[in-house]
Amino acid sequence: MSAKFLFSGLISVCLLWSCTNVKYKTPTLSKHEQELILDGKEDDVMRVLLITNPKDSVLLRTKSTNFNFPSDNILAEKLSKRMLATVTDSATMGVGIAAPQVGVLKNLILVQRFDKKEEPIEAYYNPKITSYSKLKQPCLEGCLSIPNKMDTTRNRAYAILLEYDELTGVHKTEMVEDFTAVIFQHEIDHLNGILFLDHLDEEIKAAEDSLKLSQHRNGK
Repeated sequence: MSAKFLFSGLISVCLLWSCTNVKYKTPTLSKHEQELILDGKEDDVMRVLLITNPKDSVLLRTKSTNFNFPSDNILAEKLSKRMLATVTDSATMGVGIAAPQVGVLKNLILVQRFDKKEEPIEAYYNPKITSYSKLKQPCLEGCLSIPNKMDTTRNRAYAILLEYDELTGVHKTEMVEDFTAVIFQHEIDHLNGILFLDHLDEEIKAAEDSLKLSQHRNGK
């Protein structure tokens, strides 16, 4: 077998392998999600889903999935820039936002870092909380997806241990405290289909259960 023929055969094998493994280069976002992200410039505001809209509500209650880097890099980066434009828009002006709130079921949040100089809004890909402090803190919360509603939650951890990915694929771990920790908990809840109203319901139920137990012990 000639060297020229062998070289040609190796090229063919490599091309065939590349084609059969195209799935590793395909973004994990759905076609609809890709269209949402690409339907606008990086500084264009996206529509915020509202709990008062039945179709929006279903999506807001759906759990998101992780990005797969590097195949999702381009779309993930553009999504984060459009989410930044959205959360800083004068019509919303929030301190955090999660991808499901703009119709994309991927694990991406933007959080304003009040614990850092100049209080930047930063993007976190595939974030998860691996540890919560026993110390709790009350916090007045609102949500871009829940119009005209604010209330105080009392079961948010004062400090959390956070893990997340960067676009480069580097995995990081960080301890976050105080009000910024509440923002992270609020936004990561969105990735799991949880709204801050759910915490209020849990607190009410816990208080009712405590009252019933107290009445039972007192013979009432």
